[in-house]
Amino acid sequence: MVALWAEGLKARKSKMLVGTVLVFLFVAIMLGLLVLVARHPEIAGRSATVSAKASVVGNADWPAFLGLLIQCALALGPMGFGMVASWVFGREYSDRVVKDLLALPVSRVSIVLAKFVVIAVWCALLSATLLAGGILTGLAVQLPGWSGANAVHACGVFAWSCALTILLCSPVALIACMSRGYLLPIGFAILTLVMTNLVAIGLPNFTPYFPWAIPALFSGITGVALPKAGVLSYGVLLLTSVGGLVGTAVWWRFADQS
Repeated sequence: MVALWAEGLKARKSKMLVGTVLVFLFVAIMLGLLVLVARHPEIAGRSATVSAKASVVGNADWPAFLGLLIQCALALGPMGFGMVASWVFGREYSDRVVKDLLALPVSRVSIVLAKFVVIAVWCALLSATLLAGGILTGLAVQLPGWSGANAVHACGVFAWSCALTILLCSPVALIACMSRGYLLPIGFAILTLVMTNLVAIGLPNFTPYFPWAIPALFSGITGVALPKAGVLSYGVLLLTSVGGLVGTAVWWRFADQS
């Protein structure tokens, strides 16, 4: 509990928390504005760029907008959540306080678990910010086609997709510890996003076994173009997540931190 309180305090006092929340809120608002432009093309005037961006929305109604929010969470999540994980673990090395932290009368495993709890709560907050900001913006622009049942279903898919993505933060944390900083884990998060698209295009039959593609398969945004995620898929994702968590704990327990 002491380690969790300390890690939570560091997160609450950091500018990173406020910054990430504002970024996710900004993205949600911009998605709502894109839908507004799609409904009222005259707002874009002669701006071909804005019109082209608004055209990706498709039908400017609630079903399309909720689907767009899910797609945005799956695209923004690996980057945003990866940055959170790299900051929570990498900052100890960048600020050169890891030795002081390890000198405290708290087990290293407890510190690692506390950091992962903070990451999970932080990423859940970002997900909720994106969803709530999107829904409020959709209400503000008066999107048509609202259905309570469809909204509940979409929110459930959104929540589970984000939860699966959050589970994949643990390998990023491990890389942050091994590299003792921010840059390599952030690069790894970008690489996983790129690799997900490459696997989906070049090796579609391998997609259900590539951990970072499984949240998208679960959400259904890939349609019928790619295979569905099965029990083995979720097993691979869980194994990847647990492997990253255990690897991070082992690194903190046995690695030379000098």
